[in-house]
Amino acid sequence: MARTLNKVILIGRLGADPDVRYTQSGLPVVRFNLATNERVPAGEGNWEDRTEWHRIVVFGKAAENCANYLSKGRLVYVEGRLRTNQWEDAQGIRRYTTEIVASDVGFLDSGRDAPVGAETGQAPLQRGSREQPRPEEPFPDSLPEMSEPHDNDNIPF
Repeated sequence: MARTLNKVILIGRLGADPDVRYTQSGLPVVRFNLATNERVPAGEGNWEDRTEWHRIVVFGKAAENCANYLSKGRLVYVEGRLRTNQWEDAQGIRRYTTEIVASDVGFLDSGRDAPVGAETGQAPLQRGSREQPRPEEPFPDSLPEMSEPHDNDNIPF
């Protein structure tokens, strides 16, 4: 069986302060929206910035750090995986949302207009934990864990 990979790496700015909540067992969960920009041609030699918004969710100790140190406008590094959730709204219509479950969050600026992270080559000020607990309801994983292949002889490379 071939291996698969679900990995996302983003560097962007928070659109608002993080939203902090707790599961029934007391596990901290933080959500925030992250904006990334891309410069695209706008015709006749002009360029424009296009903003893409990403929903980020962070669990555990990393969530506590995000709640304590992040605020609107902060530049952050996010590494994680994509997860799509589905539900039915009040009218019975099936809805979907895709979010990034962060496994690592790095704070790249000091929160004061002075970037000291990726742009200057220095290490981030604060790093989140790489260990991610299994999220509890209402944050279910939609895909099962993949097992390691037993036979590497079938790999075509």
